[in-house]
Amino acid sequence: MRWLENMRQASALLDDPARCIHIGDRESDIYELFCEARKLGTHFLIRSCVDRLVEGSEPTLIAAMEKVTAAGEHWIEVHDDEGKPSPACLSIKYHRLQVLPPVGKQKRYPALQLTVICADEQRAPETRPPIRWRLLTDLAVTSPGEAIQKISWYAMRWKIEVFHKILKSGCRAEDAKLRSAERLVNLLAIFCILAWRVFWLTMLNRTAPKASPRLVLTALEIRLLDQLVKNKTASPPTLARYLTKLARLGGYLARAHDPPPGNMVMWRGLARLTDIELGATLAARVVGK
Repeated sequence: MRWLENMRQASALLDDPARCIHIGDRESDIYELFCEARKLGTHFLIRSCVDRLVEGSEPTLIAAMEKVTAAGEHWIEVHDDEGKPSPACLSIKYHRLQVLPPVGKQKRYPALQLTVICADEQRAPETRPPIRWRLLTDLAVTSPGEAIQKISWYAMRWKIEVFHKILKSGCRAEDAKLRSAERLVNLLAIFCILAWRVFWLTMLNRTAPKASPRLVLTALEIRLLDQLVKNKTASPPTLARYLTKLARLGGYLARAHDPPPGNMVMWRGLARLTDIELGATLAARVVGK
């Protein structure tokens, strides 16, 4: 299975596999993966999709965790499908359980001591489904702070997936026709820089909208955006204003109720701006001569 092979390859690249923590979505909830991690001496943090058998007074993982008292609350910001943010209050539980292999595999695999972390949203809005996370890890959790740390690690998985989406859909890395591994590695290195910049611009527009545009754009890029995209309303020259202009080059409509621009319109806008900037630079050289 590719999840097990990815774990083996990643662990082999490190001199100390114990420093590596493999974070996966529900597709990675595979008992063989848990056992493979123990064999390799590495760690994992997986979102559960199976109500696994456990030892104790309760037969299953979910039933056992329902008996556990909440250890605290944690507030996070969540974006709905339209990109609108809203606060979410998570009730945090954690407990160490003896997790059993599936019935058909109990002769092949041992029982494992795993920590179960539950994060359940209280009073979720009607615009999105409530957060219900069941995380499994072989790491010890001894305090609410450590549980929140693991939840934060898992939440980073979404950003990693978005980064890879930019590599695939924006850079179209999978369409590369290079014939040697060395050339492909060099190309991917450049694509990673481009994908990082697009993702950084998108996230910065949401987290620091009032910052200076010079934080991310050159003076020439700012002048070109002012010439190419006229302001719809009078507004201060903030980072959000110029990144919205950049997104409008990529097809973003910037209507009053539109969500913040996403990665793909930012990618298309940046690609157009780069071509225009190259043309403006060449024109200035020719006219200068």
